[in-house]
Amino acid sequence: MTKTGDPFDTAIDLRDLRFAWSGRRHFSLAVERFELRRGEAVFLQGESGGGKTTLLSLICGINRPDSGQVRVDGTDLGALRGGARDRLRAERIGVIFQMFNLLPYASPLDNILLPLHFAPERRARCGAPREAALHLTDTLGLPRDLIEHGTAADLSVGQQQRVAVARALIGQPPLIVADEPTSALDASAQAAFVDLLFDQVRAAGASLLMVSHDDRLSGHFDRAVRLEEIATVTRSEAA
Repeated sequence: MTKTGDPFDTAIDLRDLRFAWSGRRHFSLAVERFELRRGEAVFLQGESGGGKTTLLSLICGINRPDSGQVRVDGTDLGALRGGARDRLRAERIGVIFQMFNLLPYASPLDNILLPLHFAPERRARCGAPREAALHLTDTLGLPRDLIEHGTAADLSVGQQQRVAVARALIGQPPLIVADEPTSALDASAQAAFVDLLFDQVRAAGASLLMVSHDDRLSGHFDRAVRLEEIATVTRSEAA
C-alpha cells in the first residue's frame, strides 16, 4: 500500500493521473495515487507492455498527462512548459536506460559527462566534473585508462552498465530512475549490480525507482509495488 504524506517530502507524487495514447490501438493509463518518498528505494514490477514505459515517460516529463498531477522533487510538472520540463529532467533526474544508450564511439568519460552539458546546476554541484566522474568510475571498479581513452564500444555489458550508473549519478540528481537495467544479466550478476547501485544511490542521498518485470530482486528494496496495484491500463482497437 502506498503511504501518503507531504507532497514536498516526496521524490515522486502522482495523483488522479490520466493519460491516453491514440492510434491503431487505444491505450490509456490511470493512476489514482502513488508516492516515492525522498531517500526511498522502490521496486516497481510490471509485465512487458503493461504500461511501465508510459508511466516513466510521465514521471520524467517526456509526456504530459491528460489530467491529474505529476510532482517530481516538489515541482508540479503540469505547471511547466516543454522546455522547463526538459530542464527539470536534466537537472533532477538521472536515468539508467535498459539498453544503456551510450554513444558508442565517444569515450566512457564523455558519456558520463554528457548530461552536464544540459544541466548547469547539476554541473555546478560537481565542482570539478572530470574529477567527479573519475571518482565515480573508480568507486564502480572501472579502469581509468579505458574510461579516459577507450570508447563505449570497447566495454563489456557489465562495464557499460556501470558507466550508465555513473552517468545517472553525476552531479547528484535527487531522483534516479532505472528502466529494466538488469535484463541482460544472469541472476548472480543482477544481485551484484543492485547492491552496487544501492551503495551509490545511498552515498548520493538520492531516491530510486527501479522498474522491472523480474521480481527476484524486489527483496533488496524498501518497498515493492506491482504496477497493477497502482495503475489501471485499458486497451481497445481504435475505431
